[in-house]
Amino acid sequence: MTDGAAGAERAPDLVVGVGARPGVPAAEVTALIADVLAAAGLSPAAVCALATVDTRAGEPGLRAAATLLGVELRAFPAEVLAAVPVPHPSEAVRAATGTPAVAEAAALAAAGPGATLAVPKRKAAPPDGGASRATCAVARRTVTPPARSQTYVRTHEETTP
Repeated sequence: MTDGAAGAERAPDLVVGVGARPGVPAAEVTALIADVLAAAGLSPAAVCALATVDTRAGEPGLRAAATLLGVELRAFPAEVLAAVPVPHPSEAVRAATGTPAVAEAAALAAAGPGATLAVPKRKAAPPDGGASRATCAVARRTVTPPARSQTYVRTHEETTP
């Protein structure tokens, strides 16, 4: 799997946050995720999890989407998501879920400390032209490089009198 300009091998490091209305079908969720990843030049193989607010984690469409993608579905209480700073908060989302953001906040929360938003919130475009029932955002986990050796090496200048 490759991801990024250099085409280097990467461990799965993307988390897709998903906001959804009740009854959202898995096909709408997976199509949205595929479109968003493709538009951003990100590999679906780099996705390690889906994330959402806990009150939506039981939605059959979200659970099926995670299964189809072969990743776990992580859920967070609204209070946890409300504490995550996001670029696109919404009062409508707050009224419906108790947090001003689900997709962006869930992606960042699940990706962990130091995560960055790779793709901000995007809405689904259902094929029937109806109202969007899902949003998603993509966060990239911070991968900590291995620690450098703590061995001290003297340079030539340090050994000369």
